[in-house]
Amino acid sequence: MVVLYILLAIIILLVMVVIHEFGHYIAGKILKFKINEFSVGFGPKLFSKKKKNGEVFSLRLVPLGGFCAFEGEDEECENKETRSFNNEKPWKRIIVLLSGGVFNILSAVIFSFLFILIVGFAVPQVSEVYAIDEAGTVPYCELKQSDEIVAVNGEPINVMHNFEDYTQGLQLGDSVVLTVIRDGEREEITLTVRQITAPDGTKYNGFGFSSARIYESGNVADAFIYCVPFTAKMAWTILGSLFDLITGKIAITSVTGPIGTVSTMASVSAANWRNIFILLPLIAANLGIFNLLPIPALDGSKVVFTVIEWIRGKPINRKVEAYIHSVGLLLLFAFVIIVDIIGLVLR
Repeated sequence: MVVLYILLAIIILLVMVVIHEFGHYIAGKILKFKINEFSVGFGPKLFSKKKKNGEVFSLRLVPLGGFCAFEGEDEECENKETRSFNNEKPWKRIIVLLSGGVFNILSAVIFSFLFILIVGFAVPQVSEVYAIDEAGTVPYCELKQSDEIVAVNGEPINVMHNFEDYTQGLQLGDSVVLTVIRDGEREEITLTVRQITAPDGTKYNGFGFSSARIYESGNVADAFIYCVPFTAKMAWTILGSLFDLITGKIAITSVTGPIGTVSTMASVSAANWRNIFILLPLIAANLGIFNLLPIPALDGSKVVFTVIEWIRGKPINRKVEAYIHSVGLLLLFAFVIIVDIIGLVLR
């Protein structure tokens, strides 16, 4: 069973990469670039087919990647009449370079739509209310087991805002009004943040209850309304995490490479089938945003070089640019290998 979830994780990653490269391909076709090959995977070819226009579609051995190869993409062509990638107008190249990440982000919106429609959103259901005395007779709050918390201070819990979003940052003595569903009826209960002693003796500031998550069914209207802002929220979270990583708020050990990513995807998918549907928009948005960053070897960096060329009226030495991208790619590979090794050691 674990092998099946690992295989599923690899397929999901492969689909995301294919979507990314398909974005480059579609933009290239629309703008009439010469495309030599569209490949799913890296390494030796398992299957290939050549079209009449010379384009080759291939399936390769290593499934963690793919590429869309344009004519003369990494070369300097002296003959300006040749249909080389670098001979195309800068604005056209920028569109093609951005299209991969844009397609990932657009796919994240579609996956968000499916997630909201199929999974819906989670609301807390009270599973235990802690007592304030040793006899266990006086509870910390008026909540009862099986209460469903559907709103906080009148703000509904939905796919955009969960219970923690509304209650984070509260201090001792702060109060909130919870709307709960109890025996089919809506009730409002006021809770105050107190110092709580949990059953295991741990002390913390909170409300004195524990909860499980139950899922409210989604619908087409909610999926249509929230798919874009939900994707934007995930994208903002990803950017915030990258900033925290750069500033040291997040440890480098929390980052995973391909092996760690596949392992994590497999484990969370095995834990709950709903997690598969949240992984789809999350990974799509992550891949789209990451590729648009100005890191050598990534699309964002190539866009920067193209913009500089557009402003200067001539390109930076192609050999220098190729060297920068090559070094960036090697460093990127080294980084993901190192973080995977660290992850395996820590496990």
